[in-house]
Amino acid sequence: MLKLVEIQSLNHSMPRTAAFFDLDKTVIAKSSTLTFSKSFYQGGLINRRAVLRTAYAQFVFLAGGADHDQMERMRAYLSALCRGWNVEQVKEIVAETLHDLIDPIIYDEAASLIEEHHAAGRDVVIVSTSGAEVVEPIGELLGADRVVATRMVVGEDGCFTGEVEYYAYGPTKAEAIKELARTEGYDLARCYAYSDSATDVPMLSSVGHPYAVNPDRALRREALTRAWPILDFHKPVRLKQRLPAFSAPSRPALVAAAAVGAAAATAGIVWYASRRRALTASR
Repeated sequence: MLKLVEIQSLNHSMPRTAAFFDLDKTVIAKSSTLTFSKSFYQGGLINRRAVLRTAYAQFVFLAGGADHDQMERMRAYLSALCRGWNVEQVKEIVAETLHDLIDPIIYDEAASLIEEHHAAGRDVVIVSTSGAEVVEPIGELLGADRVVATRMVVGEDGCFTGEVEYYAYGPTKAEAIKELARTEGYDLARCYAYSDSATDVPMLSSVGHPYAVNPDRALRREALTRAWPILDFHKPVRLKQRLPAFSAPSRPALVAAAAVGAAAATAGIVWYASRRRALTASR
């Protein structure tokens, strides 16, 4: 039988693994960026016409009709739209409305998968075409370990210039997870990836365990051809509804409780021993 030290050493010697999740229509039921359009309007960043246009874009996206060309046009439109936005204001709006807008549209099935991967010792990485200012808070909400997202150029005035510094889309997603594998020591052959879009075939092809989630028509055909598993996520649920009435204490709290318990036990033993010596001496 292996000793505990030997088992721990064996676990540390094994390559690390991760699960890579696309965000929109894979983990959440809508487009993360377009979901905040009303909040951006209320914050004075966009006008009513832009709200209507983003609502239409959301409809096209949800209908599964956003192909590569439409996604490129959407990227160009959103880049032009956010030119001049103050980055800190965007972050504040996202932070203030995150739970109201995103929490209700998280797929229960995706949240369960994230929990299972963490329980198995895998890192969870969100890889999304949406902007980092939106994706990073969502990743934190989901308990993700890392986030890969589109980054916009920020000028000296703290506002978006409208230029894209890094576009997390298509092949660049695959390049990003390969770079993470290099820096973090992930064994991609043992890693997992999930997406709904055919544009993420390069990312899915990079890992040993690819899954098509709510796939568009093109990805469904690809998945069937390659014998990739197809998952159907259809149950959005608030994260609060998934948690027990009393959440488990954090690891620091457990360590502190253990320390207090150990101290109390030690004090009890010392007291008991001194008490016995006193009784023995008095006899």
